Amino acid sequence: MFHELVVSIKLAFKNLHANIGRTILTLVGIVIGITSVIVIMSSGQGLKSYVLGQIETFGTDVIQVEKKIPSTGAMSIANAIGQAQGIQITTLKEKDAQALLKLPNVADLYPAAFTQELASYQGTNKRILLFGTGAHAPIVDPGVKVVEGNFFSDSDDESLAQVVVIGSDLRELFFGDSAALGKEIRINNQNYKVIGVLEKRGVVSVVNIDEIAYLPIKTLQTKILGIDYLHSITVKVKDDKLLDVTVADIIDAMRRQHNITDPNKEDFLVSSIKEVQDTIKKVFGTINILLLALTSISLVVGGVGIMNVMYVAVIERTFEIGLRKAVGAKAADILKQFLFEAIFITFAGGIVGIILGFLFSFLLSYVFSQLGFSLKFVITGQSLLLATGFSVAVGIIFGYYPARKASQLTPIEALRRE
Repeated sequence: MFHELVVSIKLAFKNLHANIGRTILTLVGIVIGITSVIVIMSSGQGLKSYVLGQIETFGTDVIQVEKKIPSTGAMSIANAIGQAQGIQITTLKEKDAQALLKLPNVADLYPAAFTQELASYQGTNKRILLFGTGAHAPIVDPGVKVVEGNFFSDSDDESLAQVVVIGSDLRELFFGDSAALGKEIRINNQNYKVIGVLEKRGVVSVVNIDEIAYLPIKTLQTKILGIDYLHSITVKVKDDKLLDVTVADIIDAMRRQHNITDPNKEDFLVSSIKEVQDTIKKVFGTINILLLALTSISLVVGGVGIMNVMYVAVIERTFEIGLRKAVGAKAADILKQFLFEAIFITFAGGIVGIILGFLFSFLLSYVFSQLGFSLKFVITGQSLLLATGFSVAVGIIFGYYPARKASQLTPIEALRRE
């Protein structure tokens, strides 16, 4: 039994080597398919880890309260499009933030509003994101770290002080190597004194945090936007084990504040970082399945190529099959020989594809790192097993029928064709 198996394997290798050109061309389709599987899975895993890592920089003990168009879902397209088209929800107020601050598991919070304006300093102009927030933003968001000067205070907020804390890129743009503290940049035709510079943070969720200017929330509302409502409230909890309970408490408090009894009429949405992370994991899981389904098409094409090649091999070697059967070879021996040829081709293609997948993933990681993104294309054991399993399965599935066809040839029929 073992001897017959060894003979079949040797014959398979011998025939593949005898037609090396055709073997290599057959490998190409499998290599492309396996490389695609590896790169797609590694890029999906790397992108998911990158996005989740960016979100975690805001802390896992944070809950976000935002305005929402009533009668639309929290994450619905109708809500997003409606606000993008200019529908204003003006019911989220400072008093809501004060009410939430009284909840038992709320440690601290900051209200926020934002807009874009042209900022300038001595002839240098740039349209920047203005982020109006409370004085406790550095407490709630650990990523807000002042490396020069200070963050603004509650008294600055109450007095509508025209002060600003800028990101590191804005500091470099406007002031270069000279001192930034005490200088004034012009925003919305008004002068704002630089009192602080933030530590470099990089790109978070496609937004360059280092190009943001932080202003006291009431200054932004009154002197730039001319509004009395908020865009969001960010809440930091005391015990993140009670995150879900705190979300429910916040929803109840907001309903009381806005006199809402029908959940469909809520003009706010409450989400925790944990919920956002879970949503992102589900989204990436679905995307990966879709992409794998698309890349598997190339494997099917490669499999069809193997089937065609095996059919040609059967026709070319009809006399050989008849001769082997005439001297005692069984149908099972012929079947194993041709099946092994198909499996060896796909397995070799799988190995080459995995190696190329590693190389392409490393190359993409390097390119993104040079662009300033800490995005790593991670090769997981799951992707390796999937790629190997795919390659062997394709060999068995697409190689079986031609191999079976060869094994069913009778010695007389095979020898007569020659």
